Amino acid sequence: MIAIEDWSDEAYNPVPDSANQIHSDAMAEAYGFHGALVPGVTISGYLLHPAITAWGMDWLTRGWAHVTVRSPLYDRSRFEVRTESTARGYTAGLRSDDRLCAVAEVELPEQAAEPPTPQGHPLMDRDHVPPRATPANMRALRDAGCLATRFRWSADQPMASYLRDAIRMPSLLRTDDGTDAKGYANPSFLLGCANYHFAAIAQMNPWIHMETRSRNFAPVPRDTELLSELTIVDLFERKGHQFADCQVNLFRRDDGTCVCSIEQRAIYQVRPPQPKAADPR
Repeated sequence: MIAIEDWSDEAYNPVPDSANQIHSDAMAEAYGFHGALVPGVTISGYLLHPAITAWGMDWLTRGWAHVTVRSPLYDRSRFEVRTESTARGYTAGLRSDDRLCAVAEVELPEQAAEPPTPQGHPLMDRDHVPPRATPANMRALRDAGCLATRFRWSADQPMASYLRDAIRMPSLLRTDDGTDAKGYANPSFLLGCANYHFAAIAQMNPWIHMETRSRNFAPVPRDTELLSELTIVDLFERKGHQFADCQVNLFRRDDGTCVCSIEQRAIYQVRPPQPKAADPR
């Protein structure tokens, strides 16, 4: 198996104007963070970057990963990804400012798994107004089922690059006009589809991406139309946060081929920030 390489770069927040304002300085600081949070799916892109570099199309066709975010990564901070090879792939940790921000288990199975098939979920209207993300409403969505939605992979997507300087991405994933740029969808975009779909089923702000298990089944060329089907698997409370576990499957709209299957854990209702202590003066 090709050697897996460590790497480092500068963290990049591609969505500072996101509807999820945890990616803005003002909202993040109100909840006790030092600044805007780099999206969890972008952090995942950093941890999976060595897989793309080493395995290329094989990774896009059958790669598997489990990524857990443990602490914030801030825009423009330096990060380093350290890897350790395993029998089927590698483990990795991402560190920034002397903190372990995220960890990953990454594998390249010898054989591709059996892909999911579309379940025929009704499609969400473009003007759909979702309910507020309360525990009661989330339980109702779990029980009744969620609407499907659509995405299009293109070079003008905010998640088209997980680096500020996209030229440093693997050529397989670059969407520029360079002769070696292949333009396939990167992991941050694919995992981001699960994020965007989750945020579309209920009104939540802020919310925090925590963990994913993902499996690839097919590469996604530029300008591919995708259909996303989401199922809420579990809902629970922990330390004042409200969590949701979801299963998201992404399919090509033209022929129903599954390109990626994602198990996602997120905090849809963040514990209210603690009031600041009064100035004793």
